Amino acid sequence: MKYNPLKIEKKWQKFWEQKKFYITPDKAKSKDNFYFLVEFPYPSGDLHIGHWYAFSVPDIAVRYWRMKGKNVMYPIGFDAFGLPAENAAIKNNLQPGDWTKKNIAYMTKQLKSMGAAFDWSRVVSTIDPDYYKWTQWIFLQFYKKGLAYRAKTLVNWCPKDKTVLANEQVIDGCCDRCGTEVVQKELAQWMYKITDYADKLIDDLEKVDWPEVTKTAQRNWIGRSCGAEIHFLLPNSTETIKVFTTRADTLYGATYMVLAPEHPLVTKLTKDQYLDSVGKYLEITKKKSELERASLEKEKTGVFTGAYAVNPVNNEKIPIWVADYVIGWYGTGAVMAVPAHDDRDFEFAKKFKLPIRAVIKPKAEWDFIGSAFVSDGVLVDSGDFTGYKSEDAREEIIEKLAKKGLAERRTNYKLHDWVLSRQRYWGAPIPMINCSKCGYKPVPENDLPVKLPKLEDYKPSADGRSPLAKAKEWLKVKCPHCGGEAERETDTMDTFVDSSWYFLRYADPHNKKAFADSDKMKNWLPVDLYVGGAEHNTMHLLYSRFFTKAMYDLGLLEFDEPFAVRINHGVILGPDSQKMSKSRGNVVNPDDLIKKYGADAVRMYLAFMGPYEQGGPWNPGGIIGVYRFLNRIWEMKEGVKKERGVLETQTIKENRVEVLNKESLERMFHKTAKKITDDIESFHFNTAISALMIQSNEMEKWGRFVPRSIFEGFIRLLAPFAPHITEDIWQNTLGHKKSIHLEKWPEYDPKLIVEEMIKLVVQVNGRARDVIEVMAGLDETAIREVALGSENIKKHIAGTEIKKTIFVKNRLINFVV
Repeated sequence: MKYNPLKIEKKWQKFWEQKKFYITPDKAKSKDNFYFLVEFPYPSGDLHIGHWYAFSVPDIAVRYWRMKGKNVMYPIGFDAFGLPAENAAIKNNLQPGDWTKKNIAYMTKQLKSMGAAFDWSRVVSTIDPDYYKWTQWIFLQFYKKGLAYRAKTLVNWCPKDKTVLANEQVIDGCCDRCGTEVVQKELAQWMYKITDYADKLIDDLEKVDWPEVTKTAQRNWIGRSCGAEIHFLLPNSTETIKVFTTRADTLYGATYMVLAPEHPLVTKLTKDQYLDSVGKYLEITKKKSELERASLEKEKTGVFTGAYAVNPVNNEKIPIWVADYVIGWYGTGAVMAVPAHDDRDFEFAKKFKLPIRAVIKPKAEWDFIGSAFVSDGVLVDSGDFTGYKSEDAREEIIEKLAKKGLAERRTNYKLHDWVLSRQRYWGAPIPMINCSKCGYKPVPENDLPVKLPKLEDYKPSADGRSPLAKAKEWLKVKCPHCGGEAERETDTMDTFVDSSWYFLRYADPHNKKAFADSDKMKNWLPVDLYVGGAEHNTMHLLYSRFFTKAMYDLGLLEFDEPFAVRINHGVILGPDSQKMSKSRGNVVNPDDLIKKYGADAVRMYLAFMGPYEQGGPWNPGGIIGVYRFLNRIWEMKEGVKKERGVLETQTIKENRVEVLNKESLERMFHKTAKKITDDIESFHFNTAISALMIQSNEMEKWGRFVPRSIFEGFIRLLAPFAPHITEDIWQNTLGHKKSIHLEKWPEYDPKLIVEEMIKLVVQVNGRARDVIEVMAGLDETAIREVALGSENIKKHIAGTEIKKTIFVKNRLINFVV
């Protein structure tokens, strides 16, 4: 029978579902639990090839760990609230709920078509009232402990979408959704006090096995800096301007000062003749996001105030400027500018022709005309501190100024509190009530969930107030404190709130009395392995860590880090190496590929494309090679339907004789088994598939005489990669009653993976001087002893000293003399 992936894949998907293979018990006899998590998708309406990359490739490891005897939970759900769904519903003249639920139903069907081992009994959806009841409940627990509060703050405002945007949602000063120019606006917003956890969020990164790029991104985002606040005096005034710096050693090089546009002293200090230019600059700045202002690539802008400050170390008067590269909330909103030793200050000084004075000298010669010297060194032209090393001068200068009352040690952070209010309809309502007498009061817990009311007109309001203000019957409520007339909070929650705890709910998704049972959480949490995109390094991952730590401190959890191991996957680009988009016409539709090649081929090609953490461009021709490989396996099965009592030692192919050695094939199989085991555990799926292909090529040489034991082992190795075809061969061809995915992973024999003798090159100063025959697998000490006993080598190293030895196991040893 010809290989027909569509027919066999539907058959086995139905079989697995009927047998409930992937419904994971909370405890399994003699099996350790393993919680394997992928980021749940936003229900956009169609699974794209990126979804397949995110879900089907990790499924290889899921199936492997199951065969290794783990009780693996691999859940899935939908991150279903948010602006994209609301805007799409507006565009299509639909209710957001109807649009979203329709998409979830369709995407569920698509997800099942990839043959992943998802536990569909644990599905969560953030738009389900039974889910967001607990999102609201967690908010109330945070509120009671002072971790949720309402205050005025400067926010990014999109005039078209009429809502607040996170800094990451502002690209080049415009909304990342609609492209509208974003403005800065002061609004009263609900916030989470994530800043209380700044130190723990940095320090506890040492506890987790995460990519260093993710850890670095979080450290930089939190931006902890240890330094001092220095007081700069104002001439003829008792007032001072406080400046935070980590580089007190550069104080003698300060040639001007910069205030953030929002600094309270800007208008007070600005001289009359400069008021007009400063005022215009402040208006322009209001249209820029913080990310745009802080970008190192942007051209520096600024205006002079006409005022001066006095440097406390040398009493020199320096001009005060206003520039938007200084952010008001970070530090004190003022910086001492040392252009010789700071890149941004250097660019600014060059543009506005301000003095550049070098006061730190590196060990090597340096010309500061071309760039700033930002490293430590030795102080020059720095008064009593000339000749000091930077690290010593920092301490001494701060100590000297502190005695005069002109400095205090400080630790500052770039991180600021998480604004969670959104002025849109499609989100979880914030469970607060506003009473004219009592102020804001929490909704009683027994009244949760505060359900999102259905609105015919859910479009954003022109006045910026949330559409929920139009739900008059829902809006009016009694104050839970005094019983008087009151109104519900009309803002909804940022969707990152929904996704900050969803991994907890998977442990107990149907619980009506708690967000999750404590015993069930003990069974599964924290998450053993979390796979997702690097774009979530500084938002979702950081917010989830904050939630976990806050809930731990509240006694709701017994762990304070949510994800033990994190693996970031790459991005699949279009065939043109560009990001996939409908406008570019380079979108790859997985549904079309399944119809043509089958899910197994799509899964395997995605895994075969390259290192999983890198991704890369889709190659339309690449999947054909994988499809042909699966066809060859399908054809090979015909020769192993029955175990043969006598194995042939040779077969005639194309009029030539190949001598076949079963022992050699067995050795190769055990090497392949070890290689694939190691590769799956390190997520090197591409090289694992290469090993499978090499093994199959060797097996093909045996034609219909391939040993059944080898073939069965090979099919088990292939099973996690191509679950459908292997299930069909295992049961229908090989006659096994039990699913291949319930079988044990092939064990390899360490004795069979080592070649008995190998030839190893011996070099002296990189030139081959001998070839020795040794046992494979020997370590450097043993090889060195054998190599130095060679007469050829003795001759070439006589009278010299071995400075270094370079050893490549099973290949060469090189003596550098």
